[in-house]
Amino acid sequence: MSSIQDPERVGTVVIGGGQSGLSVGYHLARRRIPFVILEGNARVGDSWRQRWDSLHLFTPARYDGLAGMPFPGDPGAFPTKDEMAAYLETYAARFALPVRTSTRATRLVRQGDRYLVTTTRGQLLAEQVVVAMASYQKPRIPAFAAELDPRIAQLHSSEYRSPAQLRHGPVLIVGAGNSGADIAVEIARRGHETWMSGRDTGHVPFRLDSFLARHLLVPFLFRVVFHRVLTTSTPIGRRLRPKVIARGGPLIRVTPADLAAARVQRVPRTIGAQHGMPVLDDGRVLDAATVIWCTGFHPGFSWIGLPIFGADGEPAQERGIVAGAPGLYFVGLHFLHAMSSTMIHGVERDARHVAEAVARRVRSTTADPLAAIQPAA
Repeated sequence: MSSIQDPERVGTVVIGGGQSGLSVGYHLARRRIPFVILEGNARVGDSWRQRWDSLHLFTPARYDGLAGMPFPGDPGAFPTKDEMAAYLETYAARFALPVRTSTRATRLVRQGDRYLVTTTRGQLLAEQVVVAMASYQKPRIPAFAAELDPRIAQLHSSEYRSPAQLRHGPVLIVGAGNSGADIAVEIARRGHETWMSGRDTGHVPFRLDSFLARHLLVPFLFRVVFHRVLTTSTPIGRRLRPKVIARGGPLIRVTPADLAAARVQRVPRTIGAQHGMPVLDDGRVLDAATVIWCTGFHPGFSWIGLPIFGADGEPAQERGIVAGAPGLYFVGLHFLHAMSSTMIHGVERDARHVAEAVARRVRSTTADPLAAIQPAA
């Protein structure tokens, strides 16, 4: 590895070795563009392995495969988080993608006409950089959490693994999206009195595992509505995007009937603390033994030292391409281009679009675009 004084030169650096980064890598390799992928974890797929034990994807397996390799097994099943991790690791190996594990990007700045990427293993000087990371990087927890009684156990959803972590007694889930609903059902079924607090984000109005849904409704929902109708290219998609980013999407697999059957109690938003206890929007004070914050994440892009962000913390981009910073791209962001952008099949489309933009720029700036075509080791 080159020293800090002499950065290693790489054509394109892809930051993030999850489904977004691997998908970008696949398309770059097909276009014979030299690149490396930086993955902060020790193994490809670790970001999935580190999530809660019972997690299943919200989408059926037929929509969970990246380009060139369908997801194995029953196409109608919902893969576990460990199955998804194993799939990504196998994908990287099958296509010999140049992933550098245990290499976390800590700073990204402009240096002349290139980008300087500082990592935990040295520096790289790149002509182009793809930030292939989801918007789920830094847990978002409200400030009033510090006012809760220390006897109340507090976990963010990123720290939750199983009900064994919970204290004896009632549990308050703050956040009514897909993660909150999944965790709430699991905890309630283990015998905890469970409240799920937050705005109703809506739900898919049918069960995904029914015969009609599997063969007609699910393909229409995922391939048409989420993928082609609700996009930044349509008026309805542009109107809906800010709401989805702020409040989350509808419940996909867990239904209100599932919540009711598990005896999960729906309650209003949690807005503060009173005498060390959480307070709801309607004034009720809940005597919770554990609070799980399913309140989302900050993008976590403070390590990017470039003037590309708006007041909302989101990068100014169009379909992943940053006009204000030529050669810089994003893949994996929530509703990057469509409602499906955080789903595997949506990530794949976004990655292909960005990879083609990278290739166009290489062709426009390189006299011999096929020179030095081998990816860095």
